[in-house]
Amino acid sequence: MAKTQLNVRVDEGTARAARERALARGMSVNRYIEELVKQDAGEVGQTFVEAAADFMKQYENVFAEEFGGEREGRR
Repeated sequence: MAKTQLNVRVDEGTARAARERALARGMSVNRYIEELVKQDAGEVGQTFVEAAADFMKQYENVFAEEFGGEREGRR
């Protein structure tokens, strides 16, 4: 996969923490940041799915009343 260079500015404390954590995990700072972003993106997607499922559970009766309890072809 092609890589894109991204330049960010952070305070020295944040930079130091990123370097230390990357070193502790045996990876480059670039890889560490990339993994954090991927993890965060996945969590956001999972959070959305969980919130949608909770919403549907809370309003299941409302939808059933409005659109019928059983749809055709569903058992």
